[in-house]
Amino acid sequence: MKFAKWVPVFLLRLLALGGTVAATIVMVTTNDFSQIFGLTFEAKFTSSPTLIYFVVVNAIASGYSLIVLLFTSKNWARRVLLVSDTIMTLLLDSSISACLALAQVGKNGNSHAGWLPICGQVSNFCDHVEGALIAGFAAFVLYFLLLLYSFHNVFSLYTLKT
Repeated sequence: MKFAKWVPVFLLRLLALGGTVAATIVMVTTNDFSQIFGLTFEAKFTSSPTLIYFVVVNAIASGYSLIVLLFTSKNWARRVLLVSDTIMTLLLDSSISACLALAQVGKNGNSHAGWLPICGQVSNFCDHVEGALIAGFAAFVLYFLLLLYSFHNVFSLYTLKT
């Protein structure tokens, strides 16, 4: 890959790695306690399968980004990376979407189901989740830009050959 095409890909991957690592660390370190009627409740990311999914997907995306950054790509690997980048982008999108739905219920509750909002009681937990979602969304946008750039590069090479 030419140097002019390699630099933006490297920078996008490096920034996406930073976003996924930040999202993972912020979500894993979130923990808050609340006392209601003398009972202590703990809010942590392991209390919800959705938040666990978010952490696992961001950890996988971090590992994937690190592996791709460490190894240079050959011509045959461009299409494999394109498919892998597409999968990572879709996984990040699905985990953020699921967490946003859960965060909305945590913030506003659901009057139809009788669920009360919890962010008033565990505001530190909700702030950490919000920060992790912002970092995860930034990583998703970077992966999406990387995907568009990769599509452009692969298909511009294909049209030049035909």
